[in-house]
Amino acid sequence: MDPVSVAGGGGERLLDRYPRARRRDVLHRQQMLRVRGRSVAWVPPLLLLVGIAVVDLHTGEEFRIVSWSVLVPGIAAAICGVWTTALYGALALVTYLVLDSVWPGEFLAGLPDFVLVAIGGVLAVSACAVRVRAEAHMVRMRDIAETTRRTVLRPLPVPWGGLDHAAVYLAADVDARVGGDFYDIQPGLHGTRVLVGDVQGKGLGAVEAAAALLGTFREAGYHERELRTVAERLEVRMRRHREHMSALGRTDGDRFATAVLLGFPAEVGDAVDVVNFGHEPPLVAGPGGVRVLPVADGLPLGLGELVSPGAPGGVSLPSLRRFPLAEGETLLVTTDGVTEARNAGGEFYPLAEEVTRMLAVDARGVRPRRLVVFVRDRVLRHSGGHLADDTTVFAVRRL
Repeated sequence: MDPVSVAGGGGERLLDRYPRARRRDVLHRQQMLRVRGRSVAWVPPLLLLVGIAVVDLHTGEEFRIVSWSVLVPGIAAAICGVWTTALYGALALVTYLVLDSVWPGEFLAGLPDFVLVAIGGVLAVSACAVRVRAEAHMVRMRDIAETTRRTVLRPLPVPWGGLDHAAVYLAADVDARVGGDFYDIQPGLHGTRVLVGDVQGKGLGAVEAAAALLGTFREAGYHERELRTVAERLEVRMRRHREHMSALGRTDGDRFATAVLLGFPAEVGDAVDVVNFGHEPPLVAGPGGVRVLPVADGLPLGLGELVSPGAPGGVSLPSLRRFPLAEGETLLVTTDGVTEARNAGGEFYPLAEEVTRMLAVDARGVRPRRLVVFVRDRVLRHSGGHLADDTTVFAVRRL
């Protein structure tokens, strides 16, 4: 999804509606000045050209500004396309010749200024061409970033796997559009599983680790009968990923991830299974208020060997606990971008208190979409819009 969007599974890229051959045109249409959907980028250089002509004709011979027409293609180069800029370059030359011919010989601006206007037009067209190529490159890069985002945080239908859900992802780096936070829902043969987590660090290394974990979760979450087996597969995958990075000589070989693994068993309709890998404990929001699930007893993914290096298979996992989940109650899982958001006074965002106050005023706030929108808005207000880390708000409940 877009960095500040709310969705069950993500936003739609505008460029997906157009063939690649038209993407450059799409970029220009997006960036040009528009009024009621129509481009008016051609208006400012035209007004400038007309203004120069009028002033030059209605002032004395001591104030000849016809050579200022060199500015016209320069303005067009900044806001118009290449062909429009070339047209204004030609118009500037014609305007120069017409205006200069009106004056007596001793007041003519002459050939030097004509050459100046001509060179200015050529340079403006060249600069516009460079700008267009740079914008096209930016479109391709954003397209790649968007494809990466949709691969890591794949679109999820609503409802999905018998769950109502909503998510907000706020990237600390807006241009990157994706970071180390991840979430997914995987319906399977033995119920529906949910994974929400946060890879330590930022950059492409964090994205790679998140993609590796999600790939494993999507397969194990579908096939495996026991949620503990899914947790074990995730722990092993994180270690394998770290070993692979170390073998490549990458400096992120010590990367780990915090995560919450949720299981909604098909045979139990009023409970949720939770495995917490050192993540912020989930909240349960419902008509009766807000409670915190006390399950933060495990180390992050990739660090399980620190608990028991001699464990069978070298894997030591957090405990799996089952909690009641009444009808109408919603699970709220966030990353540390929420709980560690600070205001100007250095105070952390009080998530549980804020949600409790909101539910006391509006009982409908327990719905996943309303809940994530509320938390998003309050976190942004609390932090003044300055996020130090990627931020994910994920809410889910049984239908």
